[in-house]
Amino acid sequence: MGKRKVPDLYRAPFPLYTIKVDPKTGLVITAGGGGASKTGIKNALQFLSLQLVGEHQYSATLLHSHDTDTRATMNMAVGDGVIAAGQDGTCCLMRFKQCQQKEGSKAAEKDVGNNEQQGNARRRAGKGDKGGQDGAAQAGGVSETKDETAQISVVGLGEVQSDVNPVDPLQKVVRFSCDLGLLLTGGTDGHIRVWEFPSLKKKFDFKAHEGEIEDLDMSPGDKHLVTVGRDFVCSVWSGNQLAMSLRWLDTMPQIAEKAYRYMACRFGKVEDQKDALRLYTVQIPHKRDRKPPPCYLTKWDGKSFLPMLTAPCGTEVISSLAVSDSGTFIGLGTVTGSVAIYIAFSVQKLYYMQESHGIVVTDLAFLPETLRGKNIKGNNEAAMLSVAVDSRCQVHAVRNRRSFPIWLVLFFCGLMVVGVILLLQYLFPGFI
Repeated sequence: MGKRKVPDLYRAPFPLYTIKVDPKTGLVITAGGGGASKTGIKNALQFLSLQLVGEHQYSATLLHSHDTDTRATMNMAVGDGVIAAGQDGTCCLMRFKQCQQKEGSKAAEKDVGNNEQQGNARRRAGKGDKGGQDGAAQAGGVSETKDETAQISVVGLGEVQSDVNPVDPLQKVVRFSCDLGLLLTGGTDGHIRVWEFPSLKKKFDFKAHEGEIEDLDMSPGDKHLVTVGRDFVCSVWSGNQLAMSLRWLDTMPQIAEKAYRYMACRFGKVEDQKDALRLYTVQIPHKRDRKPPPCYLTKWDGKSFLPMLTAPCGTEVISSLAVSDSGTFIGLGTVTGSVAIYIAFSVQKLYYMQESHGIVVTDLAFLPETLRGKNIKGNNEAAMLSVAVDSRCQVHAVRNRRSFPIWLVLFFCGLMVVGVILLLQYLFPGFI
């Protein structure tokens, strides 16, 4: 038997590098491209509308494709109708808005959608798609994508220089603070740059790491900034002042120094604990061996920054990390195209799809609990989007685990007690 596959939610005409879900509009925004090379591969941001079909399946509608000229968007952040897109050494800011449909255009748009559905053969053509169709049959349905006329307007707000590497400037990561008051970027020059938003007045510009910045995240309340570099260091900052450097090896003393490096970091809430906060980091081997060592996932107290738990997360090198809005689940993507979902509390694997994508998973995004007041997760405990260089966007869903109602459990407990009493009465007459 072949490997189990996840049906493609959408396939773009270019490599995909990043994906985000706008909680306000419910739009799924994904981006990528072929860069400046003259290969004929376009660069664009694409806006998808996501629908739940039945209890477990999803479909997507392509609403709009925004051309980004010769620059591919490698990373982005979304907040309050604004996209901050990392393109080469700049951070481009754009405002998007859903347009009101005119009554006279609805019929035409329906025809366009039908024509695009008939053209799904182009979208699903090729050897790789055959496996996706087989997997869809096993999953009980195929996720469909329709393409409709433009329903999104995108307006440029400006751009800032986010990396000044003289050789090959490249922004590696961008984030908005939780209150959307700050815009933070990191790049190959090792600098963290912070701008006030929306004025784009630069607040901080400091050297955080020797070499490239791999990831960064800001804690709720903007109290702490955590940065990850390729220099084996994960740092905690208060403003532009270094507060401490994390040491995950204190939990794994048998591992040699500099055998691993930090790859990603993300803050997460703790379900049912309003004041608690967690930080999650991923550590990957610094060097490749013939027998690959495991990668590790570490959970930290998000306030004291003391390590709480470190667990191995497979020998496939991790390429992307995501945490659900509730802080219940952690998503991991690998360079070999595999996707996994872990329980944040115990750091145990809940879901795993080996080589779901044909190549490196570039970004992950959990679906929020509700989109525009509607339940978008269906009868799923969690649902996560993934994109990869193979141009595919997929949904990975964890179905709700079956549980017995409490009254049934109490009923069986009562029967057991009665049974034990009757057994004792039979074995020892006069027991009662």
